[in-house]
Amino acid sequence: MESHAFAPAFTAGDREAVYRTILNRRDVRSQFLPDPVPFEVLSRLLVAAHHAPSVGFMQPWSFIVITDQTVRHRIKEAFRVANAEAVAMFPEGERRNLYQNLKLEGILEAPLGLCITCDRERAGPVVVGRTHIPIMDLYSTVCAVQNLWLAARAEGIGVGWVSILHEQALKDILGIPNRVVPVAYLCVGYVNAFCTAPELETVGWRQRLPLDQLVCFDHWDRTEAPEAPELRRALRRTMAEMTTMIPMQPDQL
Repeated sequence: MESHAFAPAFTAGDREAVYRTILNRRDVRSQFLPDPVPFEVLSRLLVAAHHAPSVGFMQPWSFIVITDQTVRHRIKEAFRVANAEAVAMFPEGERRNLYQNLKLEGILEAPLGLCITCDRERAGPVVVGRTHIPIMDLYSTVCAVQNLWLAARAEGIGVGWVSILHEQALKDILGIPNRVVPVAYLCVGYVNAFCTAPELETVGWRQRLPLDQLVCFDHWDRTEAPEAPELRRALRRTMAEMTTMIPMQPDQL
C-alpha cells in the first residue's frame, strides 16, 4: 500500500488556540476602552491581514488608519444618515423598535478606526484566477479583514465592522479614488469584556443555525447521501465539544 507523507501539523495546544480564537471572536460595538492601541500591536494585526490569501497574489488591500477626531466625527455623521434610512426599511412594530435599540457602531468610542480597501486595478486588467469571477479581489480583501479580526481577538483587542454607511460618503471623507472600493470600516480597540455570544443572538434578533442542516452532498439541495448520517453525527459531536471553549476562562481572556 502506498504511504503518504503529511505536512507537519501544529501542536494540539496551537490548534486549540486557533479554534478558541475563532469561536470567541465577536463584533464589538459598546465595550471599547479609550486606551490607545500600541503601534507594535497594530503592526502585528496589519501583518496578519497582509498575509491573507489573494487571487493571483494580487494583494489588493490597503489600510487607512484613522485617529483624527474630526474625520471620525464625519464618519459618525455618515453613519447617522445611513442608519436613519435603515430604520425606515424595517416594518413598524417590534422589529423596528428592536433595531432602533441596537448599538451598531463604536466609531467615536474606539480609539482607532481602520478602513480596509480593495484596489481593483492593482494587478492590471487580467488577473490570474479573476478571469471568470471578477469579484475575487473583493473576496480576497474580506479574507484580510478576517485575518486581522482573528489576530486582534488573540491580542485581546475588539473589532467592530460598521457597514451602515454609504460607500460614496466614506470615499469622499477619506479621499478614496474611484477605482478603489472601501470594503470594511472597522472600529478597533481594547475592551472591558468580550460577549460570550454574538450580541444579535443575545437580544433575540437571530439565532445561530444548526450546522448539520447547512451541509449538502454533490448538489445544492442534496442533503442525503451514504455518508450523511456519519458526518451529521460528527458535526453535532464536534459542535458540542468545541462550544465548551466559549466562554473562555478568565486566565485566557
